[in-house]
Amino acid sequence: MQRVRLKNLFVAGLLVWLPLTTTIWVLWQLLSVFDGIFRAIVGALGAVAPPLQPLLERLAHMPGLGVVVVLAAILLSGVLVANMVGQWWLRQWDSMIARIPIVKSIYSSVKQVSDTLFASNGNAFRQAVMVEYPRRGSWTIGFVTGAPGGEVAQHLPGEHISVYIPTTPNPTSGFFLMLPRSEVVELVMSVDEALKYVISMGVVAPAATPR
Repeated sequence: MQRVRLKNLFVAGLLVWLPLTTTIWVLWQLLSVFDGIFRAIVGALGAVAPPLQPLLERLAHMPGLGVVVVLAAILLSGVLVANMVGQWWLRQWDSMIARIPIVKSIYSSVKQVSDTLFASNGNAFRQAVMVEYPRRGSWTIGFVTGAPGGEVAQHLPGEHISVYIPTTPNPTSGFFLMLPRSEVVELVMSVDEALKYVISMGVVAPAATPR
């Protein structure tokens, strides 16, 4: 009995610390990425302007400065491209990248995906749905990412939609399916609620919403 009680106490403590430590780890990894970008920029500037090397080295080792600089650069970039002049420069940049072999394939692919996911007028992850997968009678949650287009759409009879099926508990990997709209059950729950449901492996179930 004492052993069971200790086990329950340990699980209770684990449930308190696991979300906190996971959150701290994710934030720490994000900060490390930003610091890495900042130090790479500082190293490039030091190679171009050797007299500034000592100053740049001191800046590179200031805790948190890299995060602030990278976030400020991202925000400034958003401000610059939010007008016609900035859009023109962005098109020139895209045109220049498109002339570089290999780089253009990677850049264009990432740009298309990011534009689809984050554009305010995009359709990606705008609706949660329920589909039969991986077999009949077995259901899972997916997210509508749009509709098939181009040559692919010509080979699909009837109306189809593109659906992303995330894996559990890591939703960053998954499967891409093109399904008939008639075989997809649209859900009222929000995308955030559906993601929580997937990540928690069905433990954190959203409240039922009347249709």
